[in-house]
Amino acid sequence: MALRLHNTMSSQVEEFRPLRDNEVRMYACGPTVYDYGHIGNFRTFIAVDLLQRFLRQSGYKVRYVMNITDVDDRIIHNAARDEVSVQQYTAKYEKVFLEDTAMIGIERPHLVRATEHIPQMAEFVARLVEKKIAYRADDGSYYFRIASFPAYGKLSKKDFSGMIDGARVDVDEYDKDSARDFALWKAPKPGEASWDTPIGPGRPGWHLECSVMSMEELGESFDLHAGGEDLVFPHHENEIAQSESLTGKTFARFWFHVRFLLVEGEKMSKRLGNFYTLRDLVLKGHKPSSIRYLLTSVPYRNQLNFTFDGLKQAAVSVERLCNFRERLSAGNFPAGSTPEMQSLAGESVERMKAALDDDLNTAQAQAAIFEMVRRANSAIDSGQLKAGDAAPLLAALDRFDEVFAVLNDDDAAKMKAVFQWALAEGREKEISTELRDQVQADQTSNVAIEGKIAEMEAARKARNFAVSDALRTELVSAGVIIENTKDGVRWRRK
Repeated sequence: MALRLHNTMSSQVEEFRPLRDNEVRMYACGPTVYDYGHIGNFRTFIAVDLLQRFLRQSGYKVRYVMNITDVDDRIIHNAARDEVSVQQYTAKYEKVFLEDTAMIGIERPHLVRATEHIPQMAEFVARLVEKKIAYRADDGSYYFRIASFPAYGKLSKKDFSGMIDGARVDVDEYDKDSARDFALWKAPKPGEASWDTPIGPGRPGWHLECSVMSMEELGESFDLHAGGEDLVFPHHENEIAQSESLTGKTFARFWFHVRFLLVEGEKMSKRLGNFYTLRDLVLKGHKPSSIRYLLTSVPYRNQLNFTFDGLKQAAVSVERLCNFRERLSAGNFPAGSTPEMQSLAGESVERMKAALDDDLNTAQAQAAIFEMVRRANSAIDSGQLKAGDAAPLLAALDRFDEVFAVLNDDDAAKMKAVFQWALAEGREKEISTELRDQVQADQTSNVAIEGKIAEMEAARKARNFAVSDALRTELVSAGVIIENTKDGVRWRRK
């Protein structure tokens, strides 16, 4: 079965085939680094990460590019307010974003930054002006002439036939029903950051940035463009208009949009007090793996209602998978294998793939792995699982985690990092009792491990190998990996 994805452009689920043999070129709108990313943002980033992981698992070579918007209206305003440069202001939030993506298990795509492509953006505008698709306003700004692109609205399915030719809008985000000539290049206002270019001083508009960077990295036509559902209009509509006007080619073949989420049944907002960043949730004591699992538990095109009860259930689900892996890895099973368990492993992998091929149905893929866990646990309990059955079942679990990425078992280190960040940022009051207890328990556990390793080394030096070997076996059974190096013994958790 081939991968089928919903294409916003056609409003249909279509078979996905890349334009170039086995190579997938995909672009995702990344963060605007003016603040911390919230869980609605990260639902989108995780869905795109899951898609590219599945494409790789399916045998495709993937070129995945994500932009960092490090100049826009909000950044300009906030940098001026804080009396720092744009670069100084955005550096903090880009660092936080990259730390957060690593914390939540997102593989780092090829990143491109708007401020590193200013000359190319100015050239893009100049070429549009030559074609009389863009024009210069009296203040030195440049606008895209929407009337020059009759297909405007084809992505959002909006009818703009009655739009006013020449009416302009120069803000990056505007009303969803407003069709106006949009700013490609913004002339500087007093006190604003700007760049000197052949088309004059100024800075790029948000829509221009993604067109230039995606085509520079992936070509004038590429396979898939992704983002949150809020970007369909005006951002992605404007990208299509300016890109296809310049090249005369289809900009992106597939448009992959992820629905935002509700929190406890309501739209997330600071006013309602239900606005959460990833760090907010970790400070409350929730594990990154649980957060990722919950954000993938509902297929990307469906509304996800984020609840704290759901987050607790996600933690139980992840723990169940980890316990199953440990049970298979450490179990002492009778020799041989059973046709039923061998078939179960293969069928489970096929069911997971079929679910993900069906427009990335993550809920059905999770159901497939848990059905395997249920049946295999029953076989273990009844003494019917054999030693030869463990490997294929573990391999099926690995296939699941290649895509879902929730079983790395490094939550403790990630949560400790957030704990230390909160202390450094003066946010100690936000640290929950649950997080404090987890960090303390982890530190106590580390002390105990290091104590046993010291005992093991002392016994080895005293040539008491029976004691040394027994201590090593105890540590390995507890999930500690011990490495002997030229600098001494090193250890880490599985």
